[in-house]
Amino acid sequence: MAVRVGRAAALTLLAGTVGGAALLAGEALVARTRRYAQPEMGLTLRATVGDRSAPPLRLVLLGDSLALGVGVDQMADTVGGQLARLLSEGDGPTAGRRRVELSSVGVSGSRSTDLATQVARALLGQLPDVAVILIGANDATGLRRPVEAAAHLGAAVRRLRTAGVEVVVGTCPDLGAVRSIAPPLRQVVGWAGRVTARAQARAVHESGGHTVDLAAEAGPVFRADAGTLCYDGYHPSADGYRVWAHALLPAVARAASGVDRR
Repeated sequence: MAVRVGRAAALTLLAGTVGGAALLAGEALVARTRRYAQPEMGLTLRATVGDRSAPPLRLVLLGDSLALGVGVDQMADTVGGQLARLLSEGDGPTAGRRRVELSSVGVSGSRSTDLATQVARALLGQLPDVAVILIGANDATGLRRPVEAAAHLGAAVRRLRTAGVEVVVGTCPDLGAVRSIAPPLRQVVGWAGRVTARAQARAVHESGGHTVDLAAEAGPVFRADAGTLCYDGYHPSADGYRVWAHALLPAVARAASGVDRR
């Protein structure tokens, strides 16, 4: 009897495992074939925001589609545009109006291995004062090794810091909040995102940069409000980018104040 029960339990476990794997594979296929928002060619990658007579702050964004603002169609609604507006108005822990010279070298679909090329582009010409890096979602959803991805991120941060650029990294956002991926795959990528974010934080701190835990700071809002995502259920909407901009603002403002003290 015990042997029969053991065999039945083993067969049940095997069937559950196979069934679960098939379910995850099916959901992954659906997620890959969904129609996602694409970069808007009309988005300005260079803009000046604020009073032109105010002290300048050169701000550059690096990373993936989130650094570009995929999901919205106006520069002012991107995370960079909203950060620039807040900084230009003197919001944040270090008040003072600024003329923010905003640019982005981010590329949609980028992983951490792609940052080396972006850093080279960011350092061309006049150096930025502050760099904001948003990366990690594609590493996590592609199930890349978190330590390896974080090592590439750390190398990018070190290159920027060696050049005298202050660096703020928004670690991998809460992928468990996306609605384009169904459970239980959503929970799997959410877990992968958390592991990636922890590895990123260690690498960035060791490389002299600052981090903002976007999953902790903004994740609960994204989980509660579907309006923080655009029509594809994956990329942020203007409201979502606004939540991120406010989460990033204190660290970026402190980095900017470090520039002022040089």
